[in-house]
Amino acid sequence: MAVWIVLGVIVLFVLFLISIYNRLVTYRNQYKNAYAQIDVQLKRRYDLIPNLVETAKGYIKHERETLEAVIAARNAAYTASKGAAANPGDPAAMTQMAQAEAGLAGAMLRFNAVAEAYPDLKANQNMMQLSEELTSTENKVAFSRQAFNDGVTAYNNMREVFPNNIVAGMFNFAAAQLLEATESPEERKAPKVSFT
Repeated sequence: MAVWIVLGVIVLFVLFLISIYNRLVTYRNQYKNAYAQIDVQLKRRYDLIPNLVETAKGYIKHERETLEAVIAARNAAYTASKGAAANPGDPAAMTQMAQAEAGLAGAMLRFNAVAEAYPDLKANQNMMQLSEELTSTENKVAFSRQAFNDGVTAYNNMREVFPNNIVAGMFNFAAAQLLEATESPEERKAPKVSFT
């Protein structure tokens, strides 16, 4: 009788460990799926940017440096995105991607500032359509990032609580990295607008 009780306890313990393992896998797959949604939107954005630059080229010919900076930043962000897609949640890949995305955001801000100085460019139907698509895509990227960070937080919480942390350690469930803004505290301040 005692053997059956011990065997029953061992079976329950193994089932408990399997349950924890399966939940960790589920949470990890959820945040990886959330990153895949970011990747889809980033690809769309990376495809839109060259079209935007091509449309602007005819109008802002002497702003070649700005156009080249946008393309270079787009290419760097695309490369970093592919590295992050290979292992979503990897701290080094997420940091590199966040930095590349910040560089692209800065280049796009400079591009938009230059484009504002050209009324014909702003009125161009292609430019307006591409800008609208880019804005829509940026919103989708923001929502996807939020879903990814929610998934990473849930996964990290799942792997850090006891007794899950023991199972996570046994099976090498590494902590996942959130996608965080890379701006300095100065860049995070709201810009001051004055109409005087």
